[in-house]
Amino acid sequence: MKDFEIRNKPRVHAAIEAKCQEIGFTMPSDLYIGTLLKTLISSKPFGNFLELGTGIGLSLSWMVDGLDDCGHIISIDNDPKLTTIVNQLFSLDSRVEILCQDGTEWIKNYKGDKFDLIFADAWPGKYSDLDETLALLKVGGIYVIDDMDPQPNWPEGHAEKAEKLVEALEKRTDFNMTKMNWSTGVILMTKIQ
Repeated sequence: MKDFEIRNKPRVHAAIEAKCQEIGFTMPSDLYIGTLLKTLISSKPFGNFLELGTGIGLSLSWMVDGLDDCGHIISIDNDPKLTTIVNQLFSLDSRVEILCQDGTEWIKNYKGDKFDLIFADAWPGKYSDLDETLALLKVGGIYVIDDMDPQPNWPEGHAEKAEKLVEALEKRTDFNMTKMNWSTGVILMTKIQ
C-alpha cells in the first residue's frame, strides 16, 4: 500500500490549488487530512458538519466530496478575502454555507442542531473555546484536528500550546481518542456521552 497515491481528488481541487499559487496562500490543507475527512463524512448520511477555519477551501472540497445529497456543511473563517474566494467556488452548492465571522463569537452564539463531525482547523474550536466546541457534537459525533506534529510555520511557544491541548484532550472521559503521527499529526475523537 502506498498512502501517497491519492486518487479521486475533488473536481474543484485543482482550481483551489491554482488560486493558492495566484494569491500566495501558504497554509493549504494536507491531502491526507482531506481523504480522511471525506471518508469520515461519508460515514454520516444526512449529516450536519462544521469546519472552523475555511482557509482557501482545500479541506472543505474533500468534505463536500464525501457529503451526500441531504448533508449540510457550515464553514467559518474570519478572513473576508478567503471566504469570498471560497464562496465563489461553492456558490452553486446549496449544501454548503460559508460564513465570514469571528469563530469564537459564532461558537458562543450558535443555537442550531448539533454536529456529526467538527473539523477544527483554526484557533477557535481548537486552542480556545474547546469545551463549547465539543459541546456542539452529537453523541457519536467526531472531532478532528490536524497540525499537531511540529510544523515549520509554528511561532515560538506554539509547541507548548499544542502539548497542553493534547494533555487536555487526553483527560476527557466523554470522548474516545486516537492520536496519529500521520499527515501533519491528527487527533480523532468520538463523543461517547
